[in-house]
Amino acid sequence: MNSKLQSLYSLKFNPFRPDVPVEALYTTPAVDAFLRRVVLGIADGGYVMITGDPGTGKSVALRLLGKRLASLPDVVVGTIEHPQSRTTDFYRELGDLFGVPLHTHNRWGGFKSLRARWTEHIATTLCRPVLVLDEAQEAQTTVFTELRVLASKELDTRQLLCVVLAGDGRLIERLRSPDLLPLGSRIRRRLVLEYAGRDELLACLDHLLDAAANPGLMTTELKATLADHAAGNYRVLMNLCDELLAVAVDRDLPRLDEKLYLETFAQAPRAKSVAKRR
Repeated sequence: MNSKLQSLYSLKFNPFRPDVPVEALYTTPAVDAFLRRVVLGIADGGYVMITGDPGTGKSVALRLLGKRLASLPDVVVGTIEHPQSRTTDFYRELGDLFGVPLHTHNRWGGFKSLRARWTEHIATTLCRPVLVLDEAQEAQTTVFTELRVLASKELDTRQLLCVVLAGDGRLIERLRSPDLLPLGSRIRRRLVLEYAGRDELLACLDHLLDAAANPGLMTTELKATLADHAAGNYRVLMNLCDELLAVAVDRDLPRLDEKLYLETFAQAPRAKSVAKRR
Protein backbone atom coordinates (compact mmCIF):
# COMPACT_ATOMS: atom_id res chain seq x y z
CA MET A 1 0.00 0.00 0.00
CA ASN A 2 1.13 3.56 -0.72
CA SER A 3 3.00 4.98 2.28
CA LYS A 4 1.29 8.35 1.98
CA LEU A 5 -2.10 6.68 1.96
CA GLN A 6 -1.19 4.81 5.11
CA SER A 7 0.19 7.83 6.92
CA LEU A 8 -2.78 10.05 6.06
CA TYR A 9 -5.55 7.64 7.01
CA SER A 10 -3.88 4.91 9.14
CA LEU A 11 -5.36 2.20 6.93
CA LYS A 12 -4.30 -1.42 7.28
CA PHE A 13 -4.90 -1.85 3.54
CA ASN A 14 -6.66 -0.11 0.68
CA PRO A 15 -10.26 -1.29 1.19
CA PHE A 16 -11.29 -0.52 -2.40
CA ARG A 17 -8.80 -2.64 -4.32
CA PRO A 18 -9.40 -6.20 -5.58
CA ASP A 19 -6.59 -7.58 -3.39
CA VAL A 20 -8.38 -6.89 -0.10
CA PRO A 21 -7.39 -9.61 2.41
CA VAL A 22 -9.83 -12.51 2.29
CA GLU A 23 -10.64 -12.18 5.98
CA ALA A 24 -11.79 -8.59 5.35
CA LEU A 25 -14.21 -9.40 2.51
CA TYR A 26 -17.88 -8.66 2.99
CA THR A 27 -20.05 -11.79 3.09
CA THR A 28 -23.79 -11.54 2.49
CA PRO A 29 -26.12 -14.03 4.24
CA ALA A 30 -26.92 -15.69 0.88
CA VAL A 31 -23.25 -16.22 0.05
CA ASP A 32 -22.50 -17.49 3.56
CA ALA A 33 -25.34 -20.04 3.37
CA PHE A 34 -24.15 -21.22 -0.05
CA LEU A 35 -20.56 -21.66 1.16
CA ARG A 36 -21.73 -23.74 4.12
CA ARG A 37 -23.69 -26.02 1.80
CA VAL A 38 -20.70 -26.48 -0.48
CA VAL A 39 -18.39 -27.35 2.42
CA LEU A 40 -20.91 -29.87 3.74
CA GLY A 41 -21.08 -31.52 0.32
CA ILE A 42 -17.34 -31.94 -0.21
CA ALA A 43 -17.50 -35.56 0.95
CA ASP A 44 -19.97 -36.45 -1.84
CA GLY A 45 -18.51 -34.38 -4.69
CA GLY A 46 -20.60 -33.26 -7.67
CA TYR A 47 -21.14 -29.89 -9.27
CA VAL A 48 -21.87 -26.45 -7.84
CA MET A 49 -22.29 -23.21 -9.77
CA ILE A 50 -21.89 -19.49 -9.10
CA THR A 51 -23.36 -17.11 -11.67
CA GLY A 52 -23.99 -13.39 -11.91
CA ASP A 53 -23.33 -10.31 -13.99
CA PRO A 54 -19.88 -8.66 -13.78
CA GLY A 55 -19.44 -6.80 -10.51
CA THR A 56 -22.06 -8.73 -8.53
CA GLY A 57 -19.53 -10.62 -6.41
CA LYS A 58 -18.46 -13.86 -8.15
CA SER A 59 -14.76 -13.32 -7.51
CA VAL A 60 -15.43 -12.50 -3.86
CA ALA A 61 -17.54 -15.64 -3.46
CA LEU A 62 -14.77 -17.75 -5.01
CA ARG A 63 -12.12 -16.23 -2.75
CA LEU A 64 -14.27 -16.86 0.32
CA LEU A 65 -14.91 -20.43 -0.80
CA GLY A 66 -11.18 -20.95 -1.32
CA LYS A 67 -10.45 -19.78 2.22
CA ARG A 68 -13.02 -22.12 3.73
CA LEU A 69 -11.78 -25.07 1.72
CA ALA A 70 -8.19 -24.29 2.72
CA SER A 71 -9.20 -24.59 6.37
CA LEU A 72 -10.43 -28.18 5.85
CA PRO A 73 -7.96 -31.02 6.40
CA ASP A 74 -6.81 -33.00 3.35
CA VAL A 75 -8.80 -31.02 0.79
CA VAL A 76 -6.91 -30.51 -2.48
CA VAL A 77 -8.05 -27.59 -4.64
CA GLY A 78 -7.04 -27.03 -8.26
CA THR A 79 -8.00 -23.95 -10.28
CA ILE A 80 -8.14 -23.95 -14.06
CA GLU A 81 -6.27 -20.85 -15.24
CA HIS A 82 -7.14 -21.08 -18.94
CA PRO A 83 -10.81 -22.01 -19.43
CA GLN A 84 -10.59 -21.56 -23.22
CA SER A 85 -8.22 -24.54 -23.61
CA ARG A 86 -8.85 -27.32 -26.07
CA THR A 87 -9.28 -30.82 -24.62
CA THR A 88 -5.60 -31.76 -24.94
CA ASP A 89 -4.42 -28.64 -23.11
CA PHE A 90 -7.18 -29.12 -20.55
CA TYR A 91 -5.71 -32.54 -19.74
CA ARG A 92 -2.25 -31.02 -19.51
CA GLU A 93 -3.50 -28.49 -16.97
CA LEU A 94 -5.31 -31.14 -14.93
CA GLY A 95 -2.16 -33.23 -14.83
CA ASP A 96 -0.15 -30.24 -13.63
CA LEU A 97 -2.73 -29.33 -10.98
CA PHE A 98 -2.99 -32.80 -9.48
CA GLY A 99 0.59 -33.95 -9.97
CA VAL A 100 -0.12 -36.60 -12.60
CA PRO A 101 2.40 -36.91 -15.47
CA LEU A 102 0.40 -37.14 -18.71
CA HIS A 103 1.32 -37.90 -22.30
CA THR A 104 -0.84 -35.85 -24.65
CA HIS A 105 -0.71 -38.52 -27.37
CA ASN A 106 -2.38 -40.99 -24.97
CA ARG A 107 -5.56 -39.43 -23.67
CA TRP A 108 -6.89 -42.77 -22.48
CA GLY A 109 -3.80 -43.21 -20.33
CA GLY A 110 -4.27 -39.72 -18.91
CA PHE A 111 -7.94 -40.45 -18.26
CA LYS A 112 -7.06 -43.55 -16.23
CA SER A 113 -4.19 -41.89 -14.38
CA LEU A 114 -6.25 -38.91 -13.22
CA ARG A 115 -9.13 -41.10 -12.06
CA ALA A 116 -6.71 -43.37 -10.21
CA ARG A 117 -5.13 -40.39 -8.44
CA TRP A 118 -8.52 -39.00 -7.39
CA THR A 119 -9.78 -42.42 -6.28
CA GLU A 120 -6.66 -42.92 -4.16
CA HIS A 121 -7.12 -39.49 -2.57
CA ILE A 122 -10.75 -40.24 -1.71
CA ALA A 123 -9.88 -43.62 -0.19
CA THR A 124 -7.18 -42.01 1.96
CA THR A 125 -8.97 -38.83 3.09
CA LEU A 126 -12.71 -39.44 2.44
CA CYS A 127 -12.72 -36.02 0.72
CA ARG A 128 -13.18 -35.27 -2.95
CA PRO A 129 -10.57 -33.13 -4.67
CA VAL A 130 -11.99 -29.76 -5.75
CA LEU A 131 -11.67 -28.32 -9.25
CA VAL A 132 -12.54 -24.63 -9.77
CA LEU A 133 -13.35 -23.43 -13.26
CA ASP A 134 -13.78 -19.63 -13.32
CA GLU A 135 -15.08 -17.84 -16.43
CA ALA A 136 -16.62 -21.19 -17.27
CA GLN A 137 -18.79 -19.65 -19.98
CA GLU A 138 -15.59 -19.53 -22.07
CA ALA A 139 -14.94 -23.30 -21.86
CA GLN A 140 -15.39 -25.41 -24.96
CA THR A 141 -18.28 -27.85 -25.16
CA THR A 142 -15.88 -30.76 -25.69
CA VAL A 143 -14.06 -29.83 -22.45
CA PHE A 144 -17.32 -29.75 -20.48
CA THR A 145 -18.28 -33.14 -21.88
CA GLU A 146 -14.87 -34.63 -21.14
CA LEU A 147 -14.98 -33.29 -17.58
CA ARG A 148 -18.41 -34.80 -16.98
CA VAL A 149 -17.24 -38.26 -18.06
CA LEU A 150 -13.84 -37.95 -16.39
CA ALA A 151 -15.24 -37.04 -12.97
CA SER A 152 -17.88 -39.77 -12.72
CA LYS A 153 -17.51 -43.46 -11.95
CA GLU A 154 -19.57 -46.64 -11.62
CA LEU A 155 -22.26 -45.65 -14.10
CA ASP A 156 -22.42 -42.11 -12.71
CA THR A 157 -23.22 -43.27 -9.17
CA ARG A 158 -19.93 -41.91 -7.75
CA GLN A 159 -18.33 -38.51 -8.27
CA LEU A 160 -14.55 -38.28 -8.10
CA LEU A 161 -14.45 -34.48 -7.92
CA CYS A 162 -16.26 -31.52 -6.49
CA VAL A 163 -16.42 -29.15 -9.46
CA VAL A 164 -17.10 -25.44 -8.95
CA LEU A 165 -18.26 -23.64 -12.10
CA ALA A 166 -18.37 -19.83 -12.06
CA GLY A 167 -19.44 -17.50 -14.85
CA ASP A 168 -21.89 -14.92 -16.09
CA GLY A 169 -25.38 -15.42 -17.54
CA ARG A 170 -23.96 -17.03 -20.68
CA LEU A 171 -22.98 -20.06 -18.59
CA ILE A 172 -26.60 -20.66 -17.61
CA GLU A 173 -27.72 -20.46 -21.22
CA ARG A 174 -24.97 -22.80 -22.41
CA LEU A 175 -25.87 -25.44 -19.83
CA ARG A 176 -29.43 -25.43 -21.17
CA SER A 177 -28.26 -26.41 -24.65
CA PRO A 178 -28.86 -30.03 -25.76
CA ASP A 179 -25.13 -30.82 -25.82
CA LEU A 180 -24.56 -29.63 -22.24
CA LEU A 181 -27.88 -30.48 -20.63
CA PRO A 182 -26.42 -33.71 -19.16
CA LEU A 183 -23.91 -31.54 -17.27
CA GLY A 184 -26.39 -28.80 -16.36
CA SER A 185 -28.78 -31.34 -14.84
CA ARG A 186 -26.03 -32.55 -12.47
CA ILE A 187 -25.52 -29.22 -10.70
CA ARG A 188 -26.57 -29.68 -7.10
CA ARG A 189 -26.07 -26.28 -5.58
CA ARG A 190 -26.42 -22.89 -7.23
CA LEU A 191 -25.65 -19.34 -6.18
CA VAL A 192 -27.21 -16.73 -8.44
CA LEU A 193 -25.83 -13.30 -7.62
CA GLU A 194 -28.06 -10.30 -8.30
CA TYR A 195 -27.36 -6.58 -8.29
CA ALA A 196 -27.12 -5.35 -4.72
CA GLY A 197 -29.62 -3.12 -3.01
CA ARG A 198 -28.67 0.22 -1.49
CA ASP A 199 -28.54 -1.18 2.04
CA GLU A 200 -26.26 -4.03 0.95
CA LEU A 201 -23.86 -1.62 -0.72
CA LEU A 202 -23.76 0.53 2.41
CA ALA A 203 -23.21 -2.53 4.60
CA CYS A 204 -20.33 -3.62 2.37
CA LEU A 205 -18.75 -0.15 2.52
CA ASP A 206 -19.07 0.04 6.31
CA HIS A 207 -17.63 -3.46 6.68
CA LEU A 208 -14.57 -2.69 4.53
CA LEU A 209 -13.85 0.59 6.29
CA ASP A 210 -14.11 -1.09 9.68
CA ALA A 211 -11.82 -3.91 8.56
CA ALA A 212 -9.28 -1.39 7.22
CA ALA A 213 -9.31 0.35 10.64
CA ASN A 214 -10.77 3.71 9.60
CA PRO A 215 -14.60 3.64 9.78
CA GLY A 216 -14.68 7.45 9.69
CA LEU A 217 -12.80 7.77 6.40
CA MET A 218 -16.01 8.85 4.62
CA THR A 219 -18.91 10.96 5.74
CA THR A 220 -22.33 9.32 6.04
CA GLU A 221 -23.64 11.56 3.26
CA LEU A 222 -20.86 10.53 0.89
CA LYS A 223 -21.45 6.83 1.52
CA ALA A 224 -25.13 7.30 0.73
CA THR A 225 -24.29 9.18 -2.48
CA LEU A 226 -21.87 6.48 -3.59
CA ALA A 227 -24.41 3.73 -2.93
CA ASP A 228 -27.03 5.63 -4.93
CA HIS A 229 -24.70 6.01 -7.93
CA ALA A 230 -23.20 2.50 -8.01
CA ALA A 231 -26.15 0.97 -9.89
CA GLY A 232 -26.21 -1.99 -7.52
CA ASN A 233 -22.73 -3.04 -8.66
CA TYR A 234 -20.03 -3.73 -6.08
CA ARG A 235 -17.24 -3.22 -8.61
CA VAL A 236 -18.58 0.17 -9.67
CA LEU A 237 -18.84 1.15 -6.00
CA MET A 238 -15.23 0.16 -5.32
CA ASN A 239 -13.97 1.98 -8.43
CA LEU A 240 -15.74 5.18 -7.38
CA CYS A 241 -14.32 4.92 -3.88
CA ASP A 242 -10.81 4.18 -5.11
CA GLU A 243 -10.85 7.22 -7.42
CA LEU A 244 -12.03 9.48 -4.58
CA LEU A 245 -9.36 8.12 -2.27
CA ALA A 246 -6.65 8.80 -4.86
CA VAL A 247 -7.82 12.40 -5.26
CA ALA A 248 -8.03 12.86 -1.48
CA VAL A 249 -4.46 11.61 -1.03
CA ASP A 250 -3.24 13.95 -3.76
CA ARG A 251 -4.88 16.90 -1.97
CA ASP A 252 -3.90 15.81 1.58
CA LEU A 253 -7.55 15.84 2.65
CA PRO A 254 -8.28 14.51 6.15
CA ARG A 255 -11.62 12.97 5.15
CA LEU A 256 -13.68 12.12 2.05
CA ASP A 257 -16.98 13.98 1.70
CA GLU A 258 -19.68 14.91 -0.83
CA LYS A 259 -17.84 18.07 -1.88
CA LEU A 260 -14.96 15.91 -3.06
CA TYR A 261 -17.37 13.65 -4.94
CA LEU A 262 -18.91 16.59 -6.80
CA GLU A 263 -15.55 18.11 -7.63
CA THR A 264 -14.14 14.79 -8.85
CA PHE A 265 -17.00 13.43 -10.93
CA ALA A 266 -18.48 16.71 -12.18
CA GLN A 267 -15.40 17.30 -14.36
CA ALA A 268 -16.19 14.66 -16.98
CA PRO A 269 -19.49 16.19 -18.21
CA ARG A 270 -17.88 19.62 -18.49
CA ALA A 271 -15.01 18.24 -20.51
CA LYS A 272 -17.48 16.50 -22.81
CA SER A 273 -19.41 19.74 -23.35
CA VAL A 274 -16.22 21.61 -24.25
CA ALA A 275 -15.31 18.90 -26.74
CA LYS A 276 -18.72 19.22 -28.40
CA ARG A 277 -18.36 23.01 -28.76
CA ARG A 278 -15.01 22.54 -30.48
